[in-house]
Amino acid sequence: MKLPWKKDETSASAAGDTASADDGAGQSAASTVTTRKQTEGKGRPTPRRRDAEGRRRGPVAPAPQTRAEARARKKELGGAKLSRDERKQQSDSRRSARAEQRQKMMDGDEKYLMPRDKGPVRKFAREIVDSRRNFAGLFMPFAVLLIVIMFLPAIAVYATLLMLIFAVFLIIDGVILGRIVNNRVRERFPDTPDGGFKLGWYSFSRSMQMRFMRAPRPQVKPGDAV
Repeated sequence: MKLPWKKDETSASAAGDTASADDGAGQSAASTVTTRKQTEGKGRPTPRRRDAEGRRRGPVAPAPQTRAEARARKKELGGAKLSRDERKQQSDSRRSARAEQRQKMMDGDEKYLMPRDKGPVRKFAREIVDSRRNFAGLFMPFAVLLIVIMFLPAIAVYATLLMLIFAVFLIIDGVILGRIVNNRVRERFPDTPDGGFKLGWYSFSRSMQMRFMRAPRPQVKPGDAV
């Protein structure tokens, strides 16, 4: 049965649907116009990444197939070819520069020292070692003597015993030297973090070298007051 008020509700619902459709169409048209305005400014397709990188880097030369091609490529990249006299002069300059740097390093110039030798603490430790007559300085002569003894069957049986005795005295001398260096360093440089086993080993390894082989060169003589 159709009621009188049913027609009004149906008409209102239809009118509401029509208004909603009109609003949706208006919003869709507005978004389309906005999208067109945003994309119209480019006017060209986006280049691919491979093409962009190719234009930026340029053409890549193929790898050399032979050693001759590699040498030729190296000469081209190296610039102008030097004459024999120019190469000799360049080599002499580099050699003289290295010799000068080594000479300054051996003289104890702080600028040319190795990192392990830099600093007033390490310099003071070297002076303590160089001012003593260390038992460890006999290590290299004893090693050469031990090698000679091993080739003499008559006394080769004593080589092991001599090596053990020498090792014991070497350890004792190293411990004494490490304690002396650490105590003197703490007195002279109370705030330094450099010390302990690391500084003791640095001093002991220097004492095992013969005086003319030590780098930097000793600045004090045995018996001098440090």
